[in-house]
Amino acid sequence: MGKISPVSAKYIVHANITIEGVVDRPDVIGAIFGQTEGLLGADLELRELQRSGRIGRIEVLTDTKSGKTAGKILIPSSLDKAETAIIAAALEIIQRIGPCNAKIVIEKIEDVRISKRKFVIDRAKVLLRELMDKSIPDSQELADEVAYSVRVMEITEYGKERLPAGPQVDESDEIMVVEGRADVINLLKHGFKNAIAMNGTNMPETIAQLSKTKTVTLFVDGDRGGNLIIKEVTERAEIDFVCRAPDGKEVEEITKKEIHNSIRSKMSAEQAKLELASKTESDNARPSRSQQNNSNASRGNRYQQNSGQSQQRSSGSPRFARKVEMKNEEKKVFSRMLENLVGTRGAQVLDNKLNVLGKVPITELESSMKSLGKGIYAIVFDGIIESNLAKAAERSEVKFLIGMDSKVKPNESKIGIFTVNQL
Repeated sequence: MGKISPVSAKYIVHANITIEGVVDRPDVIGAIFGQTEGLLGADLELRELQRSGRIGRIEVLTDTKSGKTAGKILIPSSLDKAETAIIAAALEIIQRIGPCNAKIVIEKIEDVRISKRKFVIDRAKVLLRELMDKSIPDSQELADEVAYSVRVMEITEYGKERLPAGPQVDESDEIMVVEGRADVINLLKHGFKNAIAMNGTNMPETIAQLSKTKTVTLFVDGDRGGNLIIKEVTERAEIDFVCRAPDGKEVEEITKKEIHNSIRSKMSAEQAKLELASKTESDNARPSRSQQNNSNASRGNRYQQNSGQSQQRSSGSPRFARKVEMKNEEKKVFSRMLENLVGTRGAQVLDNKLNVLGKVPITELESSMKSLGKGIYAIVFDGIIESNLAKAAERSEVKFLIGMDSKVKPNESKIGIFTVNQL
C-alpha cells in the first residue's frame, strides 16, 4: 500500500470507534477496506486511492478495557473537500468488525492548511514580539554610541600644550577659541568641529601661532570672566572676532540656537576692546555700591559711636557692629544662589553688580580672595562661616559673606555675615 506524504496531505479524517469485544488493529483496517469495497465506485475505491497516494496510511489507535475496545481512526487525504467528506461518511456504515458489533462516528475533518496557517500566525507573533523587544534597545544603544562619539571620541589634542580641540582645527581656515574642554564638547555636539580650548584663562602659545594663519573667533562666557579673557587674549594674539554667550551663561551649557545667535552677533576684536574699555571707565567713574554703602554707613555710625561708646565700655560687648544692611533684591539673588549650591561644596564670588567673578571650591576660597584682590563684593558658598574665613574676607574688603551656617556672630566682624535661615 502507498503512503501519502504528510506534506501533501490537505485533510485528516478523525473518527472514534467503539467495539463490543476484543479485536486487533489489522481487523479494524481490514473491515474498513472490505466493507467499503464497491460502495463508492471505482474512482473512490480506498485501495486504489491509497495505491495512487491520494489516501495516506490509515492509523488505528485502540485500547481494550473490560472486554471492550475503543480508539481512534486517522485517515490523511489529498482529495478535495467533497471526496474527503464522502470517504469519511462511508466509514460510518461499518457495523461489525470480526465477530463483534462496532460503531464508528466521524469526530471531524481537519483542514491541515488551517492548522499550518494558525501555526504560521502564532509563530509570526512571537518573532515580531522578539524583534520589537530587541530592535528598540539596539536603536537606542546605537544613538547613544553615535552621540558619545560626536561629543567625546572626536576630540583631539592639539599643539605642544595638548589642547582639547575639534577634528577640523587644522583643515579649517576659521577656528573658534573657547575656554575649556566642556565648551569644545558642547560645540561638537551641535556640529562645530573647528573649536579649540585654552584650558584656562592663560592663553597658550599654540593659540597665538594659530592666530597668525587663521581667522580666529574668540567665544567667551557671558560673565565677568569672559571680559577678562577678552582683555588678555586680544592683547597677546591676533584675534579677528569676538562673540559672547548670553548674559550669565557659559558656552558649555548653551543650546544650538543660542550658539548661532551668539555667532551672528559677533563683533570685531577692536570693537570688543573699545566696548570693554568704555565699560571699565564708566564703572570706575561711578561710585561702587560698596563705596556708597560705606559712605551711608559712616554717616549713620557717627551718632552710633558717640552715643553707644560709653555703653559698650560698660557692658563689655564686642567691638564691631553690623554696618551694612542687605537689600531685598540682594537677598533674593543670594538666596537663589545658595539654594543652587547646596551639596556642591562650592562658592560663587560676586562683584558689586552681583555678576559672578568665578566659581571655586570652598577649599580654595581664601587663596581666590587673595588673587582677586579688593574687587569682591560678596561670597556665597555651601559651607560654614569660620573666623579665619571672616578675617580673610575683611582683609579683601568683602562686603557680605553668605553661608549655610556661621560660627562667627554678626557683631564680631566688620563684614555682613548671613546664613540661609536669615535669608
